[in-house]
Amino acid sequence: MVEQPSTPKDFEIYYQLRYEVLRKPWGHPVGSEIDETDSTSIHAFIKADDKAIACARLHFVDDTTAQIRYMAVHPDYQGKGLGKLVISYLEDIAKKNNRLEVILHARENAVDFYKNCGYIVNEKSYLLWGKIQHFLMQKHLRI
Repeated sequence: MVEQPSTPKDFEIYYQLRYEVLRKPWGHPVGSEIDETDSTSIHAFIKADDKAIACARLHFVDDTTAQIRYMAVHPDYQGKGLGKLVISYLEDIAKKNNRLEVILHARENAVDFYKNCGYIVNEKSYLLWGKIQHFLMQKHLRI
């Protein structure tokens, strides 16, 4: 069910979901959903009917830590456990790569979701675009 995008079409629908959920509602342009570490990151998504419905990205911060970013679930599919599947998939990759913990910066409205996935809040981190409070969260992995 969860897979890594591998074709140009896969990446097109993957980035489209990231844009639609995480950037467009805040008035940001197409392209703002991509950053300089995407090319060295591990991407995961779930698709249905040739569109991405859940996605996230993992990158390795250092030899012990991985970070999840750009978690998005299409509004029509939220609350169905798809986000947890993507998180679990990326955590498994982190474990296979000998990372001891996963960190992320959760938007305030997503903190409870991540708590339900086993993450703890470490601290308030930053205010995105002067509007969206984020919290640094962490989960220790059992390898």
